[in-house]
Amino acid sequence: MQIGKDLVNPKLSLWHFLAWQLRYERQRRGLSLNQMGKIISAAPSTVSNIEAGRRKIDDRQAYTLDRTWESGYLFQLLLWYARTAHNPDWFRQYSNYEAEALAIKIYHGQAIPGPLQTDEYIRALLAMIDPKNFDTAVAERIARKEGIFGREDPPYVWALMDESVLALPVGGAKVMKAQLEHLLQLSRLPCVSVRVIPTSSGPHLGIDGPFQVISLEARDVAYSGAQNGGRLIEGTGEVKEFAVKFDCIGAKAASEDGSRAIIEQYLERYT
Repeated sequence: MQIGKDLVNPKLSLWHFLAWQLRYERQRRGLSLNQMGKIISAAPSTVSNIEAGRRKIDDRQAYTLDRTWESGYLFQLLLWYARTAHNPDWFRQYSNYEAEALAIKIYHGQAIPGPLQTDEYIRALLAMIDPKNFDTAVAERIARKEGIFGREDPPYVWALMDESVLALPVGGAKVMKAQLEHLLQLSRLPCVSVRVIPTSSGPHLGIDGPFQVISLEARDVAYSGAQNGGRLIEGTGEVKEFAVKFDCIGAKAASEDGSRAIIEQYLERYT
């Protein structure tokens, strides 16, 4: 079944089934996109994107549909199960969220955060961690970076990283020199904040691994990194937990000027 530009397959995941069911119920009631939008307080284009799987309904919209259509707890339950189940299509959705973001908060303790990496750093890093799918992985990582900073109105990017990231010579001295120079340039952009957590600050809440909090027009989502993949998080409560974690880690970081000074110290080592 073709919906919009995307193929929604209700057998692929609960998210796809939810999008499929929403379109089915709307059409069964003879409602236009505009009429559906009035029910859930959304633009017709938003309804179209929801039915195409490019956007997702939120708790308020699920509750409103259940109340308006007298469907019991159906859409609220589908939304709950979709959020807790594994979504095989999660990475495409995650990339779409990055490209639509108004703001992105990133913490990473093992590498320079993805959007701030140079192409050479990306190649050197992925040659170690994903050699089997190297070309595809590099192309995807560069495309995601360009999807963030290549926009006319790029999102605000807050990046936190451990000092140890600067000391790890990914790709050798030449690659690291160019990477740290690039990092300093980005840190001076009005839409970027780069802060380094000094080793002297001691342990912090980022010990469990890297994560992101992505602010969209209507809500926030999060991503938690892990070995052999990651997890897209859309439940409001858990997303707020990651936002609080980011703030707690940031409390241990140096100021923006202090962070630039730390980066410059490491840059001298690679020069």
